[in-house]
Amino acid sequence: MFSEIALFLLDTVFTLFGMALLLRVWMQLTRLPTRNPVSQGVFQITDWLVRPLRRIIPGVGGIDWATVVAAWLTAVVFLLLVAMISGADLLAFLPAVLLTSVLYVLKWAISLVMWVTLLMAILSWVNPHSPITPAIDHLTAPVLRPIQRVIPRLGGFDVSPLVLFVIAQILLMIIARLGASVFNLHF
Repeated sequence: MFSEIALFLLDTVFTLFGMALLLRVWMQLTRLPTRNPVSQGVFQITDWLVRPLRRIIPGVGGIDWATVVAAWLTAVVFLLLVAMISGADLLAFLPAVLLTSVLYVLKWAISLVMWVTLLMAILSWVNPHSPITPAIDHLTAPVLRPIQRVIPRLGGFDVSPLVLFVIAQILLMIIARLGASVFNLHF
């Protein structure tokens, strides 16, 4: 029972931190202004890991690779801790961890897109004038715009968030299958 609680807490903490790192990358890719509460909060949470990595990993092609590597390292540490709690042999587990951590980063990224889109939809119904609404709209617009071009509004209702959720769920199923096959290859 204690190991289940520990695994749950580890998963929660590492997922939230991994998502914060990926949100930082997403904000930079969409050029979200840094003077808003969302950006400031994400920077405060992630700077302790990203700033030292920036000294050795430069940004290339408009992508903050130090933050991407930080997300991957977060997934590696998480999986190693899970292996330790589960009693697995860390050396035998290491090759699978290095590959599976990439899948975890992808899973966190897709989940992040889903959560931010859900937050956008809820805010549009409950409080469209919230101070974080412009930042959320700025982040989701590049993801939803291609879907909106293909699928028109239905009776004034924008179904692009729903379509994005379906696509994201399919991608998460593919990632889960890939993760299972990685473990089958290494064990």
